[in-house]
Amino acid sequence: MTKAEQLAQLQTELAGYKTALGKAADTITENNISEYPVFVFHQHTVSIGIPIIDREETKGNWSVNASSLEELSTKQIIQSAKVPEFIQLITEHGTDLCLFVLSELGANFIFLPRV
Repeated sequence: MTKAEQLAQLQTELAGYKTALGKAADTITENNISEYPVFVFHQHTVSIGIPIIDREETKGNWSVNASSLEELSTKQIIQSAKVPEFIQLITEHGTDLCLFVLSELGANFIFLPRV
């Protein structure tokens, strides 16, 4: 299976999280926490964001932390020089959910349509 096929399969698997993530994204933006929410999907302990879904409790494959572009920039996951480019990318994806997925494929940003 190619990396592109693996990413497509991963995107399908992550679709089950849309409703919860959509509500969390709306809460983050409506409470002026960030205009750019990012959801960190992981299967191991990470020190990014605030846990919102625990895979042990939900019996799923993924734990999810709510983060933001600002935190990812502060922690230098996104270089400060790349922030304007990243804002443009998020803007181009409109209402899509921005996911930072840490998997056997490495660390990937994926945009997941809400609908």
